[in-house]
Amino acid sequence: MRVVVSIGGSVLAPDLAHERVEEHAAAIEELADAGCEVGAVVGGGGVARDYITTARALGANEIELDDIGVDVTRLNARLLIAALDGMAAPSPAESYEKAGEAIRRGDVAVMGGVVAGQTTDAVSAALAEYTDADLLLYATSVPGVFSADPNEEADAERFDEMTAGELVDIIADIEMNAGSSAPVDLLAAKLIERSGVRTIVLDGTDPSRIVDAVLYGEHDGTDIIPEGTADQMTYWADEK
Repeated sequence: MRVVVSIGGSVLAPDLAHERVEEHAAAIEELADAGCEVGAVVGGGGVARDYITTARALGANEIELDDIGVDVTRLNARLLIAALDGMAAPSPAESYEKAGEAIRRGDVAVMGGVVAGQTTDAVSAALAEYTDADLLLYATSVPGVFSADPNEEADAERFDEMTAGELVDIIADIEMNAGSSAPVDLLAAKLIERSGVRTIVLDGTDPSRIVDAVLYGEHDGTDIIPEGTADQMTYWADEK
């Protein structure tokens, strides 16, 4: 099975504690040891936001701020690479081609951001499409996709499963509300819809949830199921 795991920066290294990075690296290693081909995309999290806030106050324009964010995601990616103990190239892949080459030669492909204006949510979806991944998993700080921002609306409903088209509609509604937090951004949702890749959004603060979801299909998050496919995937049984 080929899987792309998107790990939010606030999930991987909210306080730069090495233990959390090591735990997520161990989860990636477990997937690789089970025979999965793995691509990992790492976000910037709070560290990126702090840098961007300071740079904005200094007068940086939006493209410059995006570039700073990309730089921070690549620093976080280097932390994961360091913890993977030789299973990945020594520096983050800066293009989908390089990431694809890493996967084909049997390495874990680790990426941060790619270009200004594109979040690591979208990078993850694009990498999954580029590599024809079987599964795309978003390890976020929220337990799935909700009907509204759960931080703003206490009665927001969490979805067990949905289509990619439904995901696009919901994310578009959430993103229209300034300051609201969506589990993935709109571009990522549209790429998921276009590619038809099976996707899971879950709370990845405990890395064992990533392993259980990828290897066994067991999770408490949200399944985004491509149109015209069965609700249940069959290859999990084959991978056990």
